[in-house]
Amino acid sequence: MADAVAAIAPQFDDAEQQRTAANLGIWIFLATEILFFGVLFAAYAITRVRFPEAFAAASRLTNLPLAGTNTAVLLTSSLTMALGVHAAQHGARRACVHWLGLTVALGCAFLAIKAVEYRLDYLEHLVPTLDFRYAGPQADQVELFFYLYFFITGVHALHVLIGIGCITTIAVMASRNAFSPDYFTPVDVTGLYWHLVDVIWLFVFPILYLISRS
Repeated sequence: MADAVAAIAPQFDDAEQQRTAANLGIWIFLATEILFFGVLFAAYAITRVRFPEAFAAASRLTNLPLAGTNTAVLLTSSLTMALGVHAAQHGARRACVHWLGLTVALGCAFLAIKAVEYRLDYLEHLVPTLDFRYAGPQADQVELFFYLYFFITGVHALHVLIGIGCITTIAVMASRNAFSPDYFTPVDVTGLYWHLVDVIWLFVFPILYLISRS
């Protein structure tokens, strides 16, 4: 079994220094992610204020049931991720692998549902550039909404995919006894990333599917 001493990288004096550096690094990274999505949300807010009627009409064309289901899926995955981190903290290897595996499965379910939603958007001719047809008024502004919709949700889906890859890697490491109560930092920082992905969706869901429907 890998222990805390063996897990210490050569550039660190001890496990505590390594843990502190890892936590600082992940929080700086998460801050940059927040800034990135903040720009996207600001762009959406500005255009919605400018074209409120068109954005409301466009939002009503989105698939609320599928988006709502995906919200439940991601919230559940946040719980399973937290349980995986908790198991790693207490040296429960099997439980850790179990919860991380379930988190990966839920992340895959999210992407599968999103793929179905994208397919329905395509069949309804709501994909800008590729196939967009809208017979109502302000068609250009409605198309602008869907440019933002696909970009924001697409970038978020990419983050989910990256998270799935990271959690899968951590789960494999956990199955090989790579972590212990003295060393579980990779599980912890991966969990923080996954929680951010979930929190970002909690902003994406209302602004694209709920607020603009009014």
